[in-house]
Amino acid sequence: MHDTEQTHPLRVPKRMQQPVQLGAAQAESFAAAFERLAAAVDTVVLGKPEVVRLALTAMFAEGHILLEDVPGTGKTTMARAIAAAVSGQWRRIQFTPDLLPSDVSGVTIFNQASGAFEFHPGPVFANIVIADEINRASPKTQSALLEVMEEGRVTVDGRPHQVPQPFLVVATQNPVEMDGTYRLPEAQLDRFLVKLSVGYPVEAAEIEVLRGTHQRSPEQLAPVVDTDTVAQMAEMAKHVYIAEPLYAYLVKLANATRSHPQVAVGVSPRGLIALTRAASVFALSQGRGYIIPEDVKALAGPVFAHRIQLAPDAAMRGATGVQVVADAFDQVQVPLPTPAA
Repeated sequence: MHDTEQTHPLRVPKRMQQPVQLGAAQAESFAAAFERLAAAVDTVVLGKPEVVRLALTAMFAEGHILLEDVPGTGKTTMARAIAAAVSGQWRRIQFTPDLLPSDVSGVTIFNQASGAFEFHPGPVFANIVIADEINRASPKTQSALLEVMEEGRVTVDGRPHQVPQPFLVVATQNPVEMDGTYRLPEAQLDRFLVKLSVGYPVEAAEIEVLRGTHQRSPEQLAPVVDTDTVAQMAEMAKHVYIAEPLYAYLVKLANATRSHPQVAVGVSPRGLIALTRAASVFALSQGRGYIIPEDVKALAGPVFAHRIQLAPDAAMRGATGVQVVADAFDQVQVPLPTPAA
């Protein structure tokens, strides 16, 4: 019997069970779709191509994104642009001190007409959820996102409710030193695949913003990919080839953060898995079906730094998670890449 299954460039055959090197055509198709999406978001978020690509990398790695910066730097605009470029359902939650957990997840209400309790879904039931100024809500409300970010479901009154797939939380927050903010718990920070800073635009981009010649709102973006394509691209990333020496390299980097003298709590196993997924997407976005050490180095800072809890005395001296990650790279020897045969 002949195998007549045809493989779409952005689809991995079901029979492919082990992570093996993807074909050149599949990697190139992924890279082309990735660039189309990045180019669309770039038309709204001027002068930040690296941040945009890191955010899209997290999305295709099936992770969540935390954007932290001072007000007015385009955090919410970037989140809205990503949502608009993906043809899926999206909702925005404006976090405030009086927001309740039920305002996020939903509530069960008794229907007198039917004589039964009915679940009314909250705004978290969407493909893309924009959690705007997440650290302005109380820790109790912030915790409403813990389950759904990890398991893709919400439990209300003892009953689980699945959210649509794919599911992505794009959260923005102001620096914790600002008035009216709450520090995110470590357990919630660990659920964000990357933490990014938008930063101020470069001079040329800021001049264009002032001129208004290239001003474009996220609502003007036409969808570039649909949710099925996002799911297919995420599935492809799970089959990127990773050589055995690179697995050891990743674990040694995580262990280097855990044993660092300035660190109280190092990178968790969840963080290590997150870096592996993100590096797989990053490799595909470059048109490769296998990871090289440079992919790991490009993503370790955004993936690892916010998961590192510094010792109190180190934090007082101004140490940062980014510095700890840099020290880890200095300590761990880079393995020679071994592409799949």
